[in-house]
Amino acid sequence: MINRRRFFRTAILGITGSGLAVGTYAHWIEPHWVEVVHLPLPIAGLPDALRGRILVQVSDLHIGPQVDDRYLINTLRQVAELEPDLLVITGDFITYRPGNQLERVNRVFDHLRPGRLATLAVLGNHDYGHGWKRQEVASRLVATVKNHGVEVLRNTMTAVAGLQIVGIDDFWGPNFFPELIMPSVDFQSPALVLCHNPDACDQPVWEKFQGWILSGHTHGGQCRPPFLPPPLLPVANRRYTAGEFELDGNRRLYINRGLGHWLKVRFNARPEITIFTLC
Repeated sequence: MINRRRFFRTAILGITGSGLAVGTYAHWIEPHWVEVVHLPLPIAGLPDALRGRILVQVSDLHIGPQVDDRYLINTLRQVAELEPDLLVITGDFITYRPGNQLERVNRVFDHLRPGRLATLAVLGNHDYGHGWKRQEVASRLVATVKNHGVEVLRNTMTAVAGLQIVGIDDFWGPNFFPELIMPSVDFQSPALVLCHNPDACDQPVWEKFQGWILSGHTHGGQCRPPFLPPPLLPVANRRYTAGEFELDGNRRLYINRGLGHWLKVRFNARPEITIFTLC
């Protein structure tokens, strides 16, 4: 009886200790343990001037009450050290709260070094404030980051050394109008699309586009049990977790896990900086 009691007591203590260790790791370590992912980004017809150039993608900073400004500042300094030719930000700059939100954005983005050729972005759902509908919140945010060298593409397109870069506004927001820009894309020339929410990839809006779509939004699920899909994922298409996906129509999707978080907890879904080599 004594041995049995000792066994159960030891087992309970072991389980409790393991739970505390996992909880400590998920709250204090992984949310700030950034993974730097290196990948090729093959683009058909890419101009020779862009071959071998570096495109860095970051996403989902969620500047606001849940994410530590110092962590984001240190991460942007890390991005600056990479000296990217192109820097893209795929939405959710903020988690909106009334008050000094834009002061915090300025404080963080003071440490951004723009890409040598361009720094481009799209908006995410959180950038529209509560209910994803507040146009004035998005407009003030766009004006704020513009002062730091960030051009936000809102159903618009720009060309960088012969590469068309299209920015589609957020799928959940009030300005998801890809039909305003997709007909203007020269589908015979190289192109790349930025679009925060990967569910937009399943909408009938892509016409003849073939190529890469860079997204964020999912955070990789934030908490992902080993060998299992994440239980919470803010997309209708449950296969859109993180990483690379092949789509219909000769399209390819990459979902960045983001830097910030909804709540300060991550497990098996580290925050991410993605370094693409254009080829």
